[in-house]
Amino acid sequence: MRIVLVGPPGAGKGTQAQFIATHLSIPKISTGDIFRANVSGGTELGLLAKQYMDKGDLVPDEVTIAMVRDRLAEEDARKGFLLDGFPRTVPQAETLKEMLAEWGDKLDLVLELIVDEDEVVRRLSGRRTCAQCGRVSHVVFESGGSGKTVDVCGYCGGQLFQRDDDKEETVRHRLEVYTEQTAPLVSFYANEGILVGIDATGPVEEITERAMAELRPFTK
Repeated sequence: MRIVLVGPPGAGKGTQAQFIATHLSIPKISTGDIFRANVSGGTELGLLAKQYMDKGDLVPDEVTIAMVRDRLAEEDARKGFLLDGFPRTVPQAETLKEMLAEWGDKLDLVLELIVDEDEVVRRLSGRRTCAQCGRVSHVVFESGGSGKTVDVCGYCGGQLFQRDDDKEETVRHRLEVYTEQTAPLVSFYANEGILVGIDATGPVEEITERAMAELRPFTK
Protein backbone atom coordinates (compact mmCIF):
# COMPACT_ATOMS: atom_id res chain seq x y z
CA MET A 1 0.00 0.00 0.00
CA ARG A 2 1.02 3.58 -0.66
CA ILE A 3 -0.40 5.86 1.99
CA VAL A 4 -0.10 9.50 3.01
CA LEU A 5 -0.91 10.51 6.58
CA VAL A 6 -2.07 14.07 7.27
CA GLY A 7 -3.28 15.83 10.38
CA PRO A 8 -2.62 18.86 12.57
CA PRO A 9 0.19 19.13 15.13
CA GLY A 10 -0.75 17.08 18.17
CA ALA A 11 -3.00 14.67 16.25
CA GLY A 12 -0.65 11.77 16.96
CA LYS A 13 0.63 11.29 13.41
CA GLY A 14 4.04 10.00 14.47
CA THR A 15 2.57 7.37 16.79
CA GLN A 16 -0.10 6.22 14.33
CA ALA A 17 2.32 6.23 11.42
CA GLN A 18 4.59 3.79 13.26
CA PHE A 19 1.75 1.47 14.28
CA ILE A 20 0.12 1.44 10.84
CA ALA A 21 3.41 0.92 8.99
CA THR A 22 4.28 -1.97 11.31
CA HIS A 23 0.84 -3.56 10.80
CA LEU A 24 1.24 -3.35 7.02
CA SER A 25 4.97 -4.22 6.93
CA ILE A 26 5.82 -1.10 4.95
CA PRO A 27 8.40 1.60 5.76
CA LYS A 28 7.33 4.75 7.60
CA ILE A 29 8.91 7.64 5.76
CA SER A 30 8.91 11.10 7.33
CA THR A 31 10.57 14.22 5.98
CA GLY A 32 12.35 14.59 9.33
CA ASP A 33 13.91 11.13 8.96
CA ILE A 34 14.88 11.86 5.35
CA PHE A 35 16.48 15.18 6.27
CA ARG A 36 18.46 13.67 9.15
CA ALA A 37 19.65 10.74 7.03
CA ASN A 38 20.87 13.02 4.24
CA VAL A 39 22.52 15.53 6.57
CA SER A 40 24.24 12.91 8.74
CA GLY A 41 25.24 10.96 5.63
CA GLY A 42 26.78 14.04 4.06
CA THR A 43 24.92 13.58 0.77
CA GLU A 44 24.91 16.35 -1.79
CA LEU A 45 21.23 17.04 -1.03
CA GLY A 46 21.92 16.89 2.70
CA LEU A 47 24.70 19.46 2.49
CA LEU A 48 22.46 21.69 0.40
CA ALA A 49 19.57 21.38 2.86
CA LYS A 50 21.88 22.06 5.81
CA GLN A 51 22.81 25.45 4.33
CA TYR A 52 19.17 26.52 4.63
CA MET A 53 18.55 24.82 7.97
CA ASP A 54 21.61 26.45 9.57
CA LYS A 55 20.21 29.86 8.62
CA GLY A 56 16.77 28.97 9.97
CA ASP A 57 15.27 29.07 6.48
CA LEU A 58 12.81 26.58 5.00
CA VAL A 59 14.38 23.99 2.74
CA PRO A 60 13.15 24.71 -0.82
CA ASP A 61 10.57 22.38 -2.33
CA GLU A 62 12.92 21.16 -5.04
CA VAL A 63 15.45 19.93 -2.46
CA THR A 64 12.78 18.26 -0.29
CA ILE A 65 11.19 16.61 -3.34
CA ALA A 66 14.56 15.34 -4.59
CA MET A 67 15.19 13.73 -1.18
CA VAL A 68 11.72 12.15 -1.17
CA ARG A 69 12.25 10.82 -4.71
CA ASP A 70 15.54 9.20 -3.70
CA ARG A 71 13.95 7.63 -0.61
CA LEU A 72 10.91 6.26 -2.45
CA ALA A 73 13.23 4.72 -5.05
CA GLU A 74 14.90 2.56 -2.39
CA GLU A 75 14.20 -1.17 -2.39
CA ASP A 76 12.13 -1.29 0.82
CA ALA A 77 9.64 1.26 -0.56
CA ARG A 78 9.07 -0.47 -3.89
CA LYS A 79 6.04 -2.40 -2.63
CA GLY A 80 4.58 0.33 -0.47
CA PHE A 81 5.21 3.07 2.05
CA LEU A 82 3.56 5.42 4.52
CA LEU A 83 4.47 9.09 4.07
CA ASP A 84 4.28 11.31 7.15
CA GLY A 85 4.94 15.03 6.70
CA PHE A 86 4.95 15.03 2.91
CA PRO A 87 3.26 16.39 0.92
CA ARG A 88 2.33 19.55 2.83
CA THR A 89 1.03 21.63 -0.08
CA VAL A 90 -0.97 21.07 -3.26
CA PRO A 91 2.08 21.66 -5.54
CA GLN A 92 3.96 18.98 -3.57
CA ALA A 93 0.98 16.65 -3.89
CA GLU A 94 0.86 17.19 -7.65
CA THR A 95 4.59 16.50 -7.90
CA LEU A 96 4.21 13.30 -5.85
CA LYS A 97 1.39 12.15 -8.13
CA GLU A 98 3.54 12.75 -11.22
CA MET A 99 6.53 11.04 -9.60
CA LEU A 100 4.55 7.89 -8.79
CA ALA A 101 2.94 7.88 -12.25
CA GLU A 102 6.44 7.79 -13.80
CA TRP A 103 6.96 4.51 -11.93
CA GLY A 104 3.52 3.18 -12.82
CA ASP A 105 2.27 3.65 -9.27
CA LYS A 106 -0.27 5.80 -7.42
CA LEU A 107 -1.41 6.51 -3.89
CA ASP A 108 -3.97 4.09 -2.51
CA LEU A 109 -5.26 6.19 0.36
CA VAL A 110 -4.75 9.44 2.26
CA LEU A 111 -5.63 9.16 5.95
CA GLU A 112 -6.56 12.41 7.67
CA LEU A 113 -6.38 12.35 11.46
CA ILE A 114 -9.19 14.62 12.63
CA VAL A 115 -9.02 16.21 16.06
CA ASP A 116 -10.72 19.27 17.57
CA GLU A 117 -8.56 22.40 17.88
CA ASP A 118 -9.18 22.71 21.62
CA GLU A 119 -8.11 19.09 22.10
CA VAL A 120 -4.87 19.76 20.22
CA VAL A 121 -4.22 22.79 22.44
CA ARG A 122 -4.92 20.68 25.54
CA ARG A 123 -2.53 17.98 24.39
CA LEU A 124 0.33 20.22 23.36
CA SER A 125 0.11 23.08 25.87
CA GLY A 126 0.03 20.52 28.68
CA ARG A 127 3.38 19.04 27.76
CA ARG A 128 6.40 19.59 30.01
CA THR A 129 9.99 18.64 29.14
CA CYS A 130 12.56 17.45 31.66
CA ALA A 131 15.64 19.69 31.76
CA GLN A 132 17.70 16.71 32.91
CA CYS A 133 16.72 13.65 30.84
CA GLY A 134 14.66 15.27 28.08
CA ARG A 135 11.57 13.09 28.61
CA VAL A 136 8.18 14.68 28.02
CA SER A 137 5.41 14.59 30.65
CA HIS A 138 1.89 15.99 30.61
CA VAL A 139 0.19 18.04 33.33
CA VAL A 140 -3.13 16.26 32.78
CA PHE A 141 -2.06 12.73 31.96
CA GLU A 142 0.70 12.58 34.58
CA SER A 143 -1.57 13.96 37.31
CA GLY A 144 -4.29 11.38 36.78
CA GLY A 145 -6.51 13.89 35.01
CA SER A 146 -6.60 16.38 37.89
CA GLY A 147 -4.94 19.10 35.82
CA LYS A 148 -2.59 19.82 38.70
CA THR A 149 0.75 21.17 37.52
CA VAL A 150 3.53 18.59 37.57
CA ASP A 151 6.91 20.19 38.28
CA VAL A 152 9.19 17.17 38.67
CA CYS A 153 10.04 14.45 36.13
CA GLY A 154 8.56 11.11 37.14
CA TYR A 155 11.52 9.27 35.58
CA CYS A 156 14.62 11.03 36.92
CA GLY A 157 13.37 13.71 39.31
CA GLY A 158 14.63 16.54 37.13
CA GLN A 159 12.90 19.90 36.81
CA LEU A 160 10.18 20.19 34.17
CA PHE A 161 9.70 23.22 31.94
CA GLN A 162 7.35 24.27 29.12
CA ARG A 163 8.98 24.69 25.73
CA ASP A 164 8.07 27.80 23.75
CA ASP A 165 6.63 25.53 21.02
CA ASP A 166 4.17 24.12 23.58
CA LYS A 167 2.77 27.44 24.83
CA GLU A 168 -0.90 27.92 24.00
CA GLU A 169 -0.45 30.99 21.79
CA THR A 170 2.27 29.21 19.80
CA VAL A 171 0.17 26.07 19.43
CA ARG A 172 -2.81 28.06 18.14
CA HIS A 173 -0.55 29.86 15.65
CA ARG A 174 0.82 26.51 14.43
CA LEU A 175 -2.76 25.32 13.93
CA GLU A 176 -3.57 28.45 11.91
CA VAL A 177 -0.56 27.82 9.67
CA TYR A 178 -1.52 24.15 9.30
CA THR A 179 -5.09 25.05 8.33
CA GLU A 180 -3.89 27.64 5.83
CA GLN A 181 -1.40 25.30 4.17
CA THR A 182 -3.14 21.96 4.47
CA ALA A 183 -6.85 22.66 3.97
CA PRO A 184 -6.28 22.95 0.20
CA LEU A 185 -4.28 19.69 0.34
CA VAL A 186 -7.17 17.88 2.03
CA SER A 187 -9.55 19.21 -0.63
CA PHE A 188 -7.13 18.09 -3.35
CA TYR A 189 -7.14 14.50 -2.12
CA ALA A 190 -10.89 14.56 -1.50
CA ASN A 191 -11.33 15.47 -5.16
CA GLU A 192 -8.98 12.61 -6.06
CA GLY A 193 -11.39 10.30 -4.24
CA ILE A 194 -8.75 8.81 -1.93
CA LEU A 195 -9.21 10.83 1.28
CA VAL A 196 -10.53 9.13 4.41
CA GLY A 197 -11.00 10.95 7.71
CA ILE A 198 -10.24 9.20 11.01
CA ASP A 199 -11.43 10.39 14.42
CA ALA A 200 -8.12 10.88 16.27
CA THR A 201 -9.54 11.26 19.78
CA GLY A 202 -9.47 8.52 22.38
CA PRO A 203 -6.94 5.79 23.28
CA VAL A 204 -4.11 5.22 20.82
CA GLU A 205 -5.18 1.61 20.22
CA GLU A 206 -8.72 2.66 19.27
CA ILE A 207 -7.43 5.24 16.79
CA THR A 208 -5.17 2.62 15.22
CA GLU A 209 -8.11 0.21 14.92
CA ARG A 210 -10.21 2.87 13.16
CA ALA A 211 -7.38 3.46 10.70
CA MET A 212 -6.88 -0.26 10.08
CA ALA A 213 -10.62 -0.72 9.48
CA GLU A 214 -10.32 1.71 6.56
CA LEU A 215 -7.19 -0.02 5.27
CA ARG A 216 -8.36 -3.65 5.45
CA PRO A 217 -10.24 -3.60 2.11
CA PHE A 218 -6.94 -2.73 0.42
CA THR A 219 -4.96 -5.51 2.09
CA LYS A 220 -7.13 -8.44 1.02
